[in-house]
Amino acid sequence: MKTTKVFGFLILLLAVNFTFAQDELQITAKDSIVQSSWIVGVGFNAVHDSGNMFDGLFNVGSEWNMVPFPSRVSIGRYFKNGLGLEAIGTYNTYQEGNIIEQRVNPVDIDYYGLDARITYDLNKILGQTAWFDPYVGIGAGYTHANNLGRGTFNAVVGFRTWFSDRWGLDFSSSGKWAMSQDNGATNHIQHAAGVVYQFGIDKGLSKRGEEKLELLAAIEKEKQRQMDSISEVNRLKDEALLAERLEKDRKEAALAAAEKAKLDALNKKKDELKSRIENLGYVYFDLNSSVIKGKSKTILNSLSLIMEEIPTLKLTITSHTDSRGASSYNDRLSQRRVDTTRDYLLSKGISEDKLVAEAYGERMLLNECDDNTYCPEEKHAVNRRSEFVIIEF
Repeated sequence: MKTTKVFGFLILLLAVNFTFAQDELQITAKDSIVQSSWIVGVGFNAVHDSGNMFDGLFNVGSEWNMVPFPSRVSIGRYFKNGLGLEAIGTYNTYQEGNIIEQRVNPVDIDYYGLDARITYDLNKILGQTAWFDPYVGIGAGYTHANNLGRGTFNAVVGFRTWFSDRWGLDFSSSGKWAMSQDNGATNHIQHAAGVVYQFGIDKGLSKRGEEKLELLAAIEKEKQRQMDSISEVNRLKDEALLAERLEKDRKEAALAAAEKAKLDALNKKKDELKSRIENLGYVYFDLNSSVIKGKSKTILNSLSLIMEEIPTLKLTITSHTDSRGASSYNDRLSQRRVDTTRDYLLSKGISEDKLVAEAYGERMLLNECDDNTYCPEEKHAVNRRSEFVIIEF
């Protein structure tokens, strides 16, 4: 009896210690980060258009062109996957006396730019921080500079530094290459700095926050286990309750056995049905085709008979491609294949609510024939298929 009391006291002491640890591990605002948002910015831009993008890059006085008032506005949408879409408008003046396209500029000339770009947050690779966001990007736009209009291909590198969840600074440098130089348009560099403001924010846990959440769950689970152990020790003190529990367990075991028998019978029927469907085989397609032919029609005809025989049967149709070709193309091709497979079954009178269609492109190959492995045609053909999976029976 004394041993039991000591054991119970030790368990209670451990539970109290876990409670204090849990209080110190509460999730706070510091454990969350901005994952997606809208960002607007206002700032300044400087244009270097001396005729050689990297010659005299740091000759600020004679080759950089700036105006003494805000000359850049931007708005962008940034997503959880690190990608961002941004539109930017800029104004500047090529100043008299500066080097423009390898000549001394005789008079002030207005500069206008309207650009769109896609950026990627390098923190997705380097690791998240709450205040420093480096990024790279590409884009295109239209620029009117030195009295010449030109479309441009753009590349950008930059970073944002945040003072709060909403306010920060943005610094970037963009190379702008003329799409055509037939009219004498040259390539140039545009630097930018400004204030940015975030809104429409969607926040989530940082890596540290996720680790704390997992630890809290583990502590709670251990605490519950300890409390269960205390309850078990107290319960075992009373032999009458133990006998009652044993009788209850016996009855529950009998009930569980009966339920298991019912479930086994149902699973057996389901396994038999699954075998019938699997024995039909897959619906295969020719390369770059979503047309159902010969043997595949026979398989689908047999499948439609099974579904007529079992009115409660519901299936998922999954369609796939081999690894050849671009992933985006294969996604579209597998969507066409799953659509033609489903449409064929619908044409046989199968109700639309009995079929769910899912296209996986090249993501679920049945063999080693990926983009990095050479395979003969017969091996690639194995992956060009539609499969059938039981959802409900």
